[in-house]
Amino acid sequence: MGKETKTNAMRILDRNKIAYDIIQYECDEFIDGLHTVALTGAPAEQSFKTLVMRGKSGGHYVFVIPIGEEVDLKAAAKTAGEKSVEMIAVKEITAVTGYVRGGCSPLGMKKQFPTFVHETAASFDKIYISGGRIGATIALSPADLLRVTGASYADLTR
Repeated sequence: MGKETKTNAMRILDRNKIAYDIIQYECDEFIDGLHTVALTGAPAEQSFKTLVMRGKSGGHYVFVIPIGEEVDLKAAAKTAGEKSVEMIAVKEITAVTGYVRGGCSPLGMKKQFPTFVHETAASFDKIYISGGRIGATIALSPADLLRVTGASYADLTR
């Protein structure tokens, strides 16, 4: 693939002097997280997907959950302090986050939204998240992710 093109997510980590690894993989279009794991060789239990939701109040929230799990909307709403939350429409992802579907990272969105990371991430030295574009995965310490995003841990899945 040649020289690595830095994404906003990577620039933020660099600026905050946070150590991370980049795993690149060949992919031209959106694939789900389980297929990404198959391409990268990252451990599935340590791999997390980024979901962006809108609360009843109109605010946006970022939820980082294990790739093979479903978000519990009631738990997510309670965690965010909302009556309810729903996924934003696919067509809104770029306008809201600056990222494309399948390349949405909890780091480096157009705006830093309140972010919540599934509590299982705390049990790992390293987790794998989107690198900010399709074809890039970032491996980093979950504590560093929380520090740079201002996130907190929560139970977010069914």
